Amino acid sequence: MAPPPPPPPTINHLAQPCIYGNFVSSERKSRFMKWLSKLFKGGSSRGGGARYPQFLGDENTVWCAPSRAVDDCPRTDKEKEELDHAIALSLAEDLRRQNGFRRRADNDEDAAKALQDNVNLPSCPPYAPASHDSSNLPSYPPYAPASHDSSNLPSYPPYVPAQHYPRVGYRLCGGCHRDIGYGNYLGCLGTFFHPECFCCRACGYPITEHEFSLSGRDPYHKTCFKEFTHPKCEVCHQFIPTNGAGLIEYRCHPFWSQKYCPSHEHDNTARCCSCERLESWKVRYISLGDGRSLCLECMESSIMDTGDCQPLYHAIRDYYEGMNMKLDQQIPMLLVERQALNEAIVGEKNGNHHMPETRGLCLSEEQTVTSILKRPRLGGHKLVGMRTHPHKLTRRCEVTAILVLYGLPRLLTGAILAHELMHGWLRLKGYRNLSPEVEEGICQVLSYLWLESEVVPGHRSTPSTSTASSSSSYTSSSKKGGKSDVEKKLGEFFMHQIAHDASPAYGKGFRDANAAVNKYGLRCTLDHIRLTGNFPL
Repeated sequence: MAPPPPPPPTINHLAQPCIYGNFVSSERKSRFMKWLSKLFKGGSSRGGGARYPQFLGDENTVWCAPSRAVDDCPRTDKEKEELDHAIALSLAEDLRRQNGFRRRADNDEDAAKALQDNVNLPSCPPYAPASHDSSNLPSYPPYAPASHDSSNLPSYPPYVPAQHYPRVGYRLCGGCHRDIGYGNYLGCLGTFFHPECFCCRACGYPITEHEFSLSGRDPYHKTCFKEFTHPKCEVCHQFIPTNGAGLIEYRCHPFWSQKYCPSHEHDNTARCCSCERLESWKVRYISLGDGRSLCLECMESSIMDTGDCQPLYHAIRDYYEGMNMKLDQQIPMLLVERQALNEAIVGEKNGNHHMPETRGLCLSEEQTVTSILKRPRLGGHKLVGMRTHPHKLTRRCEVTAILVLYGLPRLLTGAILAHELMHGWLRLKGYRNLSPEVEEGICQVLSYLWLESEVVPGHRSTPSTSTASSSSSYTSSSKKGGKSDVEKKLGEFFMHQIAHDASPAYGKGFRDANAAVNKYGLRCTLDHIRLTGNFPL
């Protein structure tokens, strides 16, 4: 009778539990200890069909080997070798599992060997799977995964892979563009920074406060951002306060763009009588002694007495002659104080006056006018030592004299003279009973044209007083090497004043007259005014 077939090999799949950090499942340790005690019991006898586990390469599978010896070594030596190797391999594997679940690597054998040497275990030959002679082994059916009843297997918790978090070291600093590493960092709008690299765009120092301001993607200290965006008053140099509605309200000059608090319009802050800018608390204006003040820029080219103004007056007469508008009569010209001009306006029956400040007058009545004979000198922040002289004006023609305020810059004084000379030219040429819009409008055009010839030489091919006549003793800034940028800017401002005047006579009259001159020319426009008393359409 044939011997009964050997029992089928039992195959146990050992599921490796998930390990986080240095934690090792207690269930795994208990199973390992049971396996060791079974091995010790099985090693006490060579018979009785004892079975012990055999590791196959990197597979986590244990199979029951046959009871007969598989090599020429004594059983006790083989058991000691496998026991030492299993302990060293298990300890090495535990040491390597520090950041979550990990499978055995190819160098586990080397780690086990090194650990075995460190714990002074007996030296054993390197472990290798036993080579078996298949002719001496009983035949088994081909290996196939066993079908197990889950009720007979030990239960393990399901494997859950560890959640992956990106390392902080992969973040780049938005300031220095280097790796942030494992230190502290700041995050703003999706960008990360070292604390010392998160700096204010204005001052360049790190932002350490809990609150800061952003302009686009640029960070600022709140104080720096206020300095950067909140407007400051150019008079008191303080932040412009908000109004009752919480809004920043300020005044701004339409030409100079000078920003200032609304309160400075009513707190007696000095305003330059020439350029209209308010006096800064850091720079004092010059007092002219008649209620007017002059800024330092306008003071540089100011004309202070009648003698100083004569060359400019003759140069403008030459300008008229160059435009075929020669003045046949010698009209006296005087520089006067504010009070003397106002008194002359009261005694004058003809003409229109630009309110609130009249700075020139073309007289047609006989009067006695006090003019400035000697220019004053500067004493501190005011003018002192002025000498005046009364002039008895007699009427020899339609025009008695031309009066202009003293202390104004050269370009403004010239613009006033050009305007008043046009009044004189119209009266001498018989232009009668013109409306204020027509007469003042065409006079403003001549003033504008003269300023244009001074500020933009060669424009419209009009003569400039800077080169009008060699017989004139007037030495202009152009003859000295050209006008300064400050004087050119003043000339542009005076032109801006004429073009944007809001009064009906001086403002609208100028714009209508200028449109007619640009379309038909100055001579045709003047002929049309003589015939109709109006501008050509």
